[in-house]
Amino acid sequence: MIIYECEDYRAMSRRAANIISAQVILKPTSVLGLATGSSPISTYGLLADWVARKDLSFAQVKTINLDEYKGLSPEHDQSYRYFMNKNFFNRIDIDMKNTHVPSGLATDLEAECRSYDALIEGLGGIDLQLLGLGRNGHIGFNEPADTFTLGTHVVDLTESTIEANKRFFASEDDVPRQAITMGVKHIMQAHRIVVIASGLSKADAVAAAFGGCLDPHVPASILQVHPNCILCADKEALSKLPDRSAVITV
Repeated sequence: MIIYECEDYRAMSRRAANIISAQVILKPTSVLGLATGSSPISTYGLLADWVARKDLSFAQVKTINLDEYKGLSPEHDQSYRYFMNKNFFNRIDIDMKNTHVPSGLATDLEAECRSYDALIEGLGGIDLQLLGLGRNGHIGFNEPADTFTLGTHVVDLTESTIEANKRFFASEDDVPRQAITMGVKHIMQAHRIVVIASGLSKADAVAAAFGGCLDPHVPASILQVHPNCILCADKEALSKLPDRSAVITV
């Protein structure tokens, strides 16, 4: 595993954007696994700027998003489809039919989960997966549990996740209690994984995920056994990491 210690959020975002852009340049037909939340916003902004300057193109890229809230339409301003369109897809030269987000409005959620798994496998898997890191160690919406869930599934969101996400909604009562999320299987089968983390609020999660034992109660800890995982984090997020032998300061 490679751990990059970056000066701040902006530097972390640039490091992650550089890795993603290199992937797309080397393989223009890449399948990218994408994340939402506040962590990747600047990364997406940098990539969009490079597309605008004609330094980069996503014209042949296909994307697979990690998750979506149950019950939110693509037009809802807190849905992850809306987030991706606003912060990334509408700003780059990607073909929208090649962008994929689970449907939060599916009438048969189990069928939607099976269909999403089949979609990923039909695309040949994921070349590069971008991940944020939840404060409780979740990746996607794979929450702490007794076992790792392999396939795409419907998950009950934990109180800590609801608490962390309520700032995006009018009130805590408006935060959905369930979501559809890609499971650990397809995340771990990605050829390369890039995790981004910024700020003191993520320091405990980083320490538990990358400085502790493999534990499904810290879902991100499974990334320790991935053969090509890169953590891009700022100094604050890495401040509690117990072992710094793998850290590269950039």
